[in-house]
Amino acid sequence: MSAPKVLVASDLDRTLIYSSAALALTMPDARAPRLLCVEVHEARPLSYMTETAAALLTELGDTAHFVPTTTRTRKQYQRINLPGPAPEYAICANGGHLLVDGVSDPDWHAAVTARLADECAPLAEVRDHLAATADPAWVRKHRVAEDLFAYLVVERELLPEEWVKELAVWAESRGWTVSLQGRKIYAVPKPLTKSAAVREVARRTGALLTLAAGDSLLDADLLLAADRGWRPGHGELAEGDWTAPAITALPERGVAAGERILREFTHACRPGAV
Repeated sequence: MSAPKVLVASDLDRTLIYSSAALALTMPDARAPRLLCVEVHEARPLSYMTETAAALLTELGDTAHFVPTTTRTRKQYQRINLPGPAPEYAICANGGHLLVDGVSDPDWHAAVTARLADECAPLAEVRDHLAATADPAWVRKHRVAEDLFAYLVVERELLPEEWVKELAVWAESRGWTVSLQGRKIYAVPKPLTKSAAVREVARRTGALLTLAAGDSLLDADLLLAADRGWRPGHGELAEGDWTAPAITALPERGVAAGERILREFTHACRPGAV
């Protein structure tokens, strides 16, 4: 059988997999979909997809190059147990690590870190700014991911909207971008992109078509780099009514959106669909 020529690059959290708080099960209880747990952390179930979505992902893995594309660190990604064939490629740390059969490609990582050093303010400056300006009244955790970017875990209902806007302006002038996703505020260097890593995977696989999905500001470059893309009815992109010519804005929210995205992927990968 010839190798698949379609590459499917998808964000994970709040795109394909969902925490219990993000499921958005708005239907009557008796009509709620059956769920499959795909992540356990500290002996507790953490992330889910519908059983139907799991079957679609298994089918997708047999017909396309499926590439999980996440802002998660490698450690956070590796505790996810997705159904279907193990992906040959995965993208972690927003493009900072390109995993090949589960192992980070050292040449890719070295090239990324060199570019960050050349093009934007150092991580230490951003960390210091976050520490100096974020109020302990609403910050629960300060974190650094893979020595590449920083994020805060916050009490969302206490978070001042104006502080987020001021942080975004400050970061912009230093070559960084800010993304608010659920209870996390990310500060990420602009050259650190999912799209660059996806283009490298497309080059290595010889893919003729790239499909993508994502819900946050950090997924916008990924969606724009794809031939076709989908975003759910929730998340930063939906809240900003963000769209582009090759992007489909789906109405579904929560775990139902993850299932719909996988239906779109599997349909687009079938012979004659392109």
